[in-house]
Amino acid sequence: MKNVSRHFLFILSLLITPSLGAREIAFTFDDAPTPDSALMTGKERTKRLIDVLVAAKVPDALFFVKADYINIDTQKRLEQYAAAGFHLANHSYSHKSASELGTLDYPADVYKAHLLLKSLKNFLPYHRFPYLHYGNDLAAITSLQQSLTELGYKDGYVTIDNFDWYISSLLTKAAEEKKTIDYQKARKLYVEMLYEAIEFYDAIAKKSLGRSPQHVMLLHENDAAALFVGDLIAHLRSKGWKIISPQQAYQDPIARNFPNVAFHKQGRVAAIANSKGVPESELRHVSENTEYIDKAFSKAGVIFNQQ
Repeated sequence: MKNVSRHFLFILSLLITPSLGAREIAFTFDDAPTPDSALMTGKERTKRLIDVLVAAKVPDALFFVKADYINIDTQKRLEQYAAAGFHLANHSYSHKSASELGTLDYPADVYKAHLLLKSLKNFLPYHRFPYLHYGNDLAAITSLQQSLTELGYKDGYVTIDNFDWYISSLLTKAAEEKKTIDYQKARKLYVEMLYEAIEFYDAIAKKSLGRSPQHVMLLHENDAAALFVGDLIAHLRSKGWKIISPQQAYQDPIARNFPNVAFHKQGRVAAIANSKGVPESELRHVSENTEYIDKAFSKAGVIFNQQ
């Protein structure tokens, strides 16, 4: 009961913390160039994302590339992002967890991706760990950070985590199964759920840092983003948020504050909070749970069988 009360008081303190500092956020997309799906081809997805980001006047976006996806056709998609003024970064070659590959094999995997990415237009030397797995323990995390620095990479951290990938997977699965999708309801759920995560991690930042940092949003190059990210951007702006470039966001002082903790899988802000004694259990938004999203989809009536 004591732990429950403590958790309630912490969450309450986040909600009542006054707004400190700017409310700025940059967009980054993992797993590009994602293959075709039942909802849209990869080419269609890339075009939709470019069109919506340009129309929304997003100053830049950073696409973290899973290099194993690159072939003649998908490279053209990466070139389209670059031609539109967006940038590319390294998301490893195989997309295997650093915790699985270890301190020797993981840097080799990153370097394999680097050889494919370095000559692409608008490539930036940022690296993001798949699944935000920074390593098995603190010793491995420290070793991998040193290896990536030696390869010339900066940490492509995030500050706002979410389960957009699972939302998208439910929509894709529904399309595969020939079910009907209510896109208006799906849009509303996507925007509300991701916005709640944004406010959650911003509140943690204000509590731990005393200010709102320049945030880095984790999204994926998936169908849900292609369909709804424009609506998320519009909603953010209506709430007073400013969209900035990832390069600008990575100039925030937290870029130089790498917490000496093993907990990094919820992003930089959560890791900083954890380093100051906040338990891991209080640093994960409620929607980062597949059962929660399943129930939310069902309650909202997003997907139903065709009659």
